[in-house]
Amino acid sequence: MKTLLQIKSSLNGDDGQSSYLSNQFVQRWQQQNPGGRVVVRDVAASPVPHLDGERFNAFLTPAEKRTPTEQSIVDYSDELIAELKSADVVTIGLPMYNFGIPSTLKAYFDHIARSGVTFQYTSNGSEGLLPAIPVYVLAARGGLYAGTQADSQTGYMQAFLGFLGLTDTHFIYAEGIAMGPEGKDKALAGAEQEIDRTLAA
Repeated sequence: MKTLLQIKSSLNGDDGQSSYLSNQFVQRWQQQNPGGRVVVRDVAASPVPHLDGERFNAFLTPAEKRTPTEQSIVDYSDELIAELKSADVVTIGLPMYNFGIPSTLKAYFDHIARSGVTFQYTSNGSEGLLPAIPVYVLAARGGLYAGTQADSQTGYMQAFLGFLGLTDTHFIYAEGIAMGPEGKDKALAGAEQEIDRTLAA
């Protein structure tokens, strides 16, 4: 039985356009995998704590020297990583806020990037330790950014996910959704068609 991990990050919940597209992806994936399991991680509805000195130091402290508080911090991070490792495919709903990714998604990333757990440094540089399962990023933007210098998301997402070993990344964009109803409808319809083409490949 395959498992899909759906990561949502829209402040608007399921009313957000990135969540809508992510839900459309999940629906189509379930049609192809009727026995599949979907695990939802909504980092907007249930935020991951932002990284601070206490949490960072807990990650660095050897297990035998951790305080109970530090161990609980590591346990939470381990839970997120185990959830990711158990997935066969991942989809990420990605809105653009002020030219960047949501801070709640960045907090989630900060908890799954663990030296010796999801990546390691070698004499040849960094090495991702997660299996290269496919990751589908559903990016919803109010303006037009793809392929321009203002697209700060795509390069960052590729670099971060690749750093952990998640190199099989696919991006589907819905852009111009704030540029009038007609533009919004066209963008979402185009993204849905791209979802169909991607899953049919």
